Amino acid sequence: MARVLIVEARFYAHLNDLLLEGARAAIEAAGHQHETITVPGALEIPGAVAMAAETGRYDAFVGLGVVIRGETYHFEIVSNESARGLMALAMDGIPIGNGILTVENEAQALTRARPDEKDKGGEAAKAALAMLALKSRLG
Repeated sequence: MARVLIVEARFYAHLNDLLLEGARAAIEAAGHQHETITVPGALEIPGAVAMAAETGRYDAFVGLGVVIRGETYHFEIVSNESARGLMALAMDGIPIGNGILTVENEAQALTRARPDEKDKGGEAAKAALAMLALKSRLG
């Protein structure tokens, strides 16, 4: 049984609740345990995963958050840098699923977050578990 840490940015709590629902359901359906920690925003997710990975208490990680395009360049910074941070961790061999939505508007986020629609939270959890299985298989 794997221990999975979900790191979520609560900036859009109502959207994150949907992502969390999907991620937790996928992890539980696979027979694994999970914990959830909260960080202020998507930029903090990779740092929190890195800190948690150092403890050795978790086998895989899921990053969840929502970034909605606004009127400034900030959207690009948050979207690109959070993805870059998670990719760097993955390249270091940490099994991680990226469930940070980067969307134009709330309607897109709702469609992607809802477990009965695109279920991106569940997909991110399944990706983390798939990478954990691959890591185990490769030894």
